[in-house]
Amino acid sequence: MKQLRGYFGVGIEGLSKPMNLGALQRTAHAFGAAFTFTVSAAPKIRVMHNADTSKSDLHVPWYLWNSIEEMQLPKGCVLVGIELTDAAVDLPAFRHPIRAAYVLGGEARDLSPEMQARCAHIVKIPTRFCINVGLAGALVMYDRVLSMGGWPRRPVHSGVSGEGE
Repeated sequence: MKQLRGYFGVGIEGLSKPMNLGALQRTAHAFGAAFTFTVSAAPKIRVMHNADTSKSDLHVPWYLWNSIEEMQLPKGCVLVGIELTDAAVDLPAFRHPIRAAYVLGGEARDLSPEMQARCAHIVKIPTRFCINVGLAGALVMYDRVLSMGGWPRRPVHSGVSGEGE
């Protein structure tokens, strides 16, 4: 993977399913996250190793905050909420901050109004309805890599530039 500028973290508010946390943490580890976090998570999330075969919390710091008030992001780190609301910015049109923490809502719930108020930006994945939290996190991280990773513009024709021209 290409070296990216800045850093990012990713987390979930109100998480209740450990498998979703494990999947998100494994994906965050693969994409080079600086940290992961949970806010107001159910106690059983500590068994998330069932889905995180890379044991990412041994390699990437994992912060477990009991409340929004306890959250302590690094200085200059911008909190970005990922939420499917009418007022949110579409992910493909969003410019990612160099230092960002992305927070997603837990299963079957939105980000709380308190968490949304703390976010500098609210961004949505342009889907017809909400998708799995692990998949949503992966799409946000992939978009960050594409938009900040120094990749060349895509070719005009299908395939790889230079093929079949």
